[in-house]
Amino acid sequence: FQTQSLRLSDLHRKSQLWRGIVSITLIEGRELKAMDANGLSDPYVKFRLGHQKYKSKIVPKTLNPQWREQFDFHLYEERGGIIDITVWDKDAGKKDDFIGRCQVDLSTLSKEQTHKLEMPLEEGEGCLVLLVTLTASAAVTISDLSVHSLEDQKEREEILKRYSPMAMFHNMKDVGFLQVKVIRAEALMAADVTGKDSFSKSDPFCVVELNNDRLLTHTVYKNLNPEWNKIFTFNIKDIHSVLEVTVYDEDRDRSADFLGKVAIPLLSIQNGEQKAYVLKNKQLTGPTKGVIYLEIDVIFNAVKASIRTLMPKEEKYIEEENRLSKQLLIRNFIRMKRCIMVLINAAYYISSCFDWDSPPRSLAAFLLFLFVVWNFELYMIPLALLLLLAWNYFLIVSGKDNRQHDMVVEDMLEDEEEEDDRDDKDSEKKGFMNRLYAIQEVCVSVQNILDEVASFGERIKNTFNWTVPFLSWLAIVALSVFTIILYFIPLRYIVLVWGINKFTKKLRSPYAIDNNELLDFLSRVPSDVQVVQYHELKQDPSHSPSKRKKNNP
Repeated sequence: FQTQSLRLSDLHRKSQLWRGIVSITLIEGRELKAMDANGLSDPYVKFRLGHQKYKSKIVPKTLNPQWREQFDFHLYEERGGIIDITVWDKDAGKKDDFIGRCQVDLSTLSKEQTHKLEMPLEEGEGCLVLLVTLTASAAVTISDLSVHSLEDQKEREEILKRYSPMAMFHNMKDVGFLQVKVIRAEALMAADVTGKDSFSKSDPFCVVELNNDRLLTHTVYKNLNPEWNKIFTFNIKDIHSVLEVTVYDEDRDRSADFLGKVAIPLLSIQNGEQKAYVLKNKQLTGPTKGVIYLEIDVIFNAVKASIRTLMPKEEKYIEEENRLSKQLLIRNFIRMKRCIMVLINAAYYISSCFDWDSPPRSLAAFLLFLFVVWNFELYMIPLALLLLLAWNYFLIVSGKDNRQHDMVVEDMLEDEEEEDDRDDKDSEKKGFMNRLYAIQEVCVSVQNILDEVASFGERIKNTFNWTVPFLSWLAIVALSVFTIILYFIPLRYIVLVWGINKFTKKLRSPYAIDNNELLDFLSRVPSDVQVVQYHELKQDPSHSPSKRKKNNP
């Protein structure tokens, strides 16, 4: 078993360490085949390189779609590989129509250079316009605990120099360095029952993920307290990424069994501290059996990280398909209702001032209204938001912040987990959802829209609540700059510069990917659901395996 474990470890090492990154920008499609009765199509594109998959957004009712989307693939082979590209027409309620396909042979492209490709579609009409760039990468490494990148003084100094303030404009995509020591786990769940005496055991291994970077430890056989003692290093592209560490039980005859998981935002990590993380369930809503010991170090350049915050997030190519869930639909509806109720309560408050329900309050509001309207300038809008951020920061620092942990969302998440377990059992017995595919698709769309609207409101709230201090400080800097600009520069000049930039953007950079800096910023702020999922659980001392050993020799 030990020999086989080492062989498996070598196999994982060969298969998971990539030699480079392939960056593909999907620009547009030209003269695609019409698949709908109206003489148009609703095209989207699927990319595949080995086990890695991406799907573009759907552009409705057009034969000349403009996507402007970027995707990054890991290149595992020195000689390259072949990217399969297929174009589809989205059809609600039935199977999507195939429009055409093409392939990109990476071995024919030179590295460290951007190639513009016009790929004619086989088995169809039209072509796709792509930008493809191949870059060498040393983004990830695996080593034993005896090899310490950060404890070697020379290597540590080189890493600190790479991310020092002086190197802020060098390689903007390389934001920071992450080192994860996966030391051991204790009291894991027993996934296998074998032998006459029903001996319970597991064959645990650990998966460490940062966005699309995914590395594995070796398997420790027949052990509920495994020791891995491995070090993983990653290059950080986005400081708002979340490190996910998942423990599985290896099964030879079927897919691995889930044992537990933790999700750790990079900005919450305390460098050089060995911590015991309580493992959570798949939904990250509650504890499961066992703890895992990790020691994590993060080094990053704050200026690069701030600039990267205003750019689009990296998409994950391993994403679970959304499915219809009654509990999830109710949860998203309640979350959106809570956001709307904040606006309604504000309207009632203003109305009560007009009705003089409380004369002192109404008098103060009336005097404030006269003062603001008489002296109003545009710079006062970001200034007011800046004061709100400062006030909430003062409440937190002074200990007067009385907000409770969001138990409503947590309770809903636990209910959803129970319903997921019931759904999994029911789906084996009956294919009811398959017969109602069209209705399900509409309901899933409504469910996702509710989630997006609720998340948008919660992210705005969490920015002002200092949920992620780095982002709140960044907002303070941005609002301060906007306030100064609006105070000193007439509005017509600002609008003029904005308009010239918008009109000439495509002329200056024809293949630039459209983005909205404000939405990109808000996408890094966690919603209430994510706050619950990333919340670190406290270890119960009474369940510590080491304590049990002392008490029960």
